Amino acid sequence: MPKRTNAALPNFGARLVELRKASGFTQTELANELGITRRMIAYYEGETDHPPSNLLPGLAQALGVSIEVLLGATPAKSRKIAKPSDSRLQRRLQQIEKLETGEKRQVLQLLDAFIERGQLRRKAHNKQAAK
Repeated sequence: MPKRTNAALPNFGARLVELRKASGFTQTELANELGITRRMIAYYEGETDHPPSNLLPGLAQALGVSIEVLLGATPAKSRKIAKPSDSRLQRRLQQIEKLETGEKRQVLQLLDAFIERGQLRRKAHNKQAAK
């Protein structure tokens, strides 16, 4: 099937890729956020310039931009874009906040154990390097 183009929406796919990466999403994560498949995200990023209108509000919200910015009608405002790892971490923290109290406690215990282990490894490494 030939690729369709629309002068009103030039480079939608490239813009979607840029906004997705700036927001710290993988294709799979964005697809999960929207309740669609990763293949659909890949299609919108590379194969079509015609995103479905019913998907635009969810896409814009997930990416933290207006529909106008998403479509390229308005340039994205200059803003400090978070590192992808920061965005992913922020989303994980929001998901943890929604857990039951007992589940939150378990997640925190697990995080504490990993942090403590990392700190001990760094101390041991620093001692070895100092010798």
